[in-house]
Amino acid sequence: MKASFVSSHAISEAMRYQMMRMQADLVKAEKEVVTMRVADAGLKLGARAGQSISLSRDVDRLGALLDSNGLAAARLASTQTSLVQLTDIANDLMPALTTALSGPTDQTIPRNQAKSALSTITSILNTTQNGEYLFAGINTDHKPLADFDAPGSTARAAFDTAFQATFGFAISDPLAAGITAQQLNDFMDQLEADEFDGPGWGTNWSSASDQTISARITLSETSKASISANEEGIKKLVMAASFASFFLDGAIQDNVARAAIERSVAGLGEAVAMLGSSQAEVGIIQQRVTSASERVSMQIDLFKLNINDLEGVDPYEASSRITSLLTQIEVSYTLTSRIQQLSLVRFLG
Repeated sequence: MKASFVSSHAISEAMRYQMMRMQADLVKAEKEVVTMRVADAGLKLGARAGQSISLSRDVDRLGALLDSNGLAAARLASTQTSLVQLTDIANDLMPALTTALSGPTDQTIPRNQAKSALSTITSILNTTQNGEYLFAGINTDHKPLADFDAPGSTARAAFDTAFQATFGFAISDPLAAGITAQQLNDFMDQLEADEFDGPGWGTNWSSASDQTISARITLSETSKASISANEEGIKKLVMAASFASFFLDGAIQDNVARAAIERSVAGLGEAVAMLGSSQAEVGIIQQRVTSASERVSMQIDLFKLNINDLEGVDPYEASSRITSLLTQIEVSYTLTSRIQQLSLVRFLG
């Protein structure tokens, strides 16, 4: 028969190692309860860990798309609001000018209303969101529309220069009273062609680009996400307001001023129709972005379900494991304490 002995030190070390292992398992179990995911996906999934990583990457990409769509939706909502405001301005200015056509009236009233409308139009078109100009196209750091009545305005200077070149005097000169309605109509035709249909718009009025902002709304789909100040409806609105503001501020006769007012009223009518089309276009884009976001959200939910199937843990099982580990650790502490109290002196005594 062979005698053997067990060292209290060896037992203590074994208990200490076992306690360290249980404490590590406890940390993992607590992490799983909080995250509802396995603590070490690579250890549990093995070769399937790559699939989980790929799904997580797709969720992150789709989440970034949702954030981008949120920004695009906010930009489009602000754009739609601005277009509605521009339409309201046109609708409010039209009866004011039409009243001036109904009989002799003080030109100061429609002129001031036109000036006020033009100032508000400029302010709306120069609206910013998150530090970017809404109607600037891709030139988001440039103010889209010049202020017609601002000191040193290139747009106003272009009008003055064109009038001087055509008639040989300024519109404020008393000689302007000799201009006929036909002459003024011919001049407005040329001014419209040069300043609103020709290169003058980009040179003297607008710093916006024709190219608008595009946004990727799904992994495979892009969409227009802005409206440029170079839209025809906006040009017509600016032209109508600027014509009334400029020509009613001169020395032309009342019967000749009627020609300018008639041209402005006609321009406002065209502007309202075109702005309505722009609003419809923005509304369609908004619906596309909303639908895309819904589809992306569904994809994210589906991918998360797949990830949960791979990495998910049973919360009840994980909680039970924590309880069991805590109990074992408490027992281990108790045993360790008793082992440390063992001594030969106390045994012999």
